[in-house]
Amino acid sequence: MMDIPAVEFQDIGKRYGRKVALEGITFTVEPGTVFALLGPNGAGKTTLLHILCTILPPDSGTAKIMGADVVRQPTQARRRLGVVFQQSSLDGRLTVEENLEFHGIVYGVPRALRRRRIAEMLDAVELSDRRAALVQTLSAGLRRRLEIARALIHDARILIMDEPTVGLDARSRENMWRYVDKLRAERGLTVIVTTHYVEEVEGSDKVCIIDHGKILALDTPERLKAMHGQEYIRLVPVDAEAGEAITSRFPDLVTPAPDGLLVRIPDEGFRRSFLLEFGDSISQLSFDRQSLESVFLAITGRQLAPTATTGGTGK
Repeated sequence: MMDIPAVEFQDIGKRYGRKVALEGITFTVEPGTVFALLGPNGAGKTTLLHILCTILPPDSGTAKIMGADVVRQPTQARRRLGVVFQQSSLDGRLTVEENLEFHGIVYGVPRALRRRRIAEMLDAVELSDRRAALVQTLSAGLRRRLEIARALIHDARILIMDEPTVGLDARSRENMWRYVDKLRAERGLTVIVTTHYVEEVEGSDKVCIIDHGKILALDTPERLKAMHGQEYIRLVPVDAEAGEAITSRFPDLVTPAPDGLLVRIPDEGFRRSFLLEFGDSISQLSFDRQSLESVFLAITGRQLAPTATTGGTGK
């Protein structure tokens, strides 16, 4: 099956009334790769994943999962998917093991195989010692690990994760990705992920930037940074008057940021001249090198601001 694309989208379109959610979406995802979808809220990412998961039908175009058409062969397509949704869908009244058991039964995994896979997946995400714990007692980080394990109890070859680290602290986010990488290596998984945290997908094989239902860029992180990456001065003005002065002086270079301003560096000499002119007007300053965040800003004209992290910690 390695010569068949894991996912194929061909000219996918979707509308909600008069609102265009997706338009002309075409791409393929190769087996065993990590494919990242970057875009602000409302860009069309979740609609795209819902079509892939057979939750929504497309209005036009075709979508296939390892050769199975999501409209004409939905059951065959779903069996190849493991999904971690943005909002938890675990049953908090059941134990860790019971959640996995129920999922395996729904997917028709034979009992002997189901028991073996439950043990394997609990071991893989290091939850074997919590198998009898009620899910409602787990931290946000532990619940995410359980959702990944549940997604792979059946014969899933593709793991889809929609904003999987929203609500997790930095440590839990890092650990979650460690488990995903481990499972990818062990099972040859294809991973499709949407996220607000750009640094999480720097190591992806392909990054697709989507906005207003259209693909604006699609390539490897390295090529995107080489083509579109720019350097910025990230600063906090000493007061509102200083911020207004900088913005008025460089209206085409300044982008508001949640904690201050981003000033694009257009040439080699700009950094020195800028600091000479406005150094006394800045309370905090750092330099952003070429990154996927700068690529997104250059292409869309706005920042991909991360959602504030909240919730419990977890290994």
